[in-house]
Amino acid sequence: MGLLQASGMESGSAHARRSSRKAALAVFAAACTGGMALFSTPALADFRVCNATQNLVGVAIGYRAKAGWVTEGWWHIEGSSCKTLIEGPLSSRYYYLYAEDADHGGRWDGSINMCVADKEFKIAGVNDCFARGFQRAGFKEYDTGKQSNWMVQLTDQPALSSPTVTGSGNPASGSAVSGNPGSDNQ
Repeated sequence: MGLLQASGMESGSAHARRSSRKAALAVFAAACTGGMALFSTPALADFRVCNATQNLVGVAIGYRAKAGWVTEGWWHIEGSSCKTLIEGPLSSRYYYLYAEDADHGGRWDGSINMCVADKEFKIAGVNDCFARGFQRAGFKEYDTGKQSNWMVQLTDQPALSSPTVTGSGNPASGSAVSGNPGSDNQ
């Protein structure tokens, strides 16, 4: 029997042990891979707003679509919660946000004028808001730097007009820009 093993042939019990080890390793590898799948979550690509205050906040967003400028609202975000305003990878570099504290009347705003309405809305265009039966609000510009996802956190501190911003990269400093959103050359 020793002669057979030396020539590359092995006994039945040695073959069974080796096959058993290979099977155990295969099961272990599959378990590890499956376990990694359970603990790893895919990166979400979207534009989210988180309300770090204790109050209900109404949020509107503006962006450039293929057909032109669009504003949408209102997302009602409870205190200490988040909502996704745009699902999927972001298609524009610049997004604009306006929010109001429903309980205390505070605002997170900026210098870019866009149209809003009292009730839920999706408005094409940013000009002649009043003539078209809408109101006008000052939106804050966010330069996402072409990131596929972005998150804005609305806080009480240090000021209602300075929300925390995060993306999958470092946001550009000084993102508030005065003037018309048509100047962002997307």
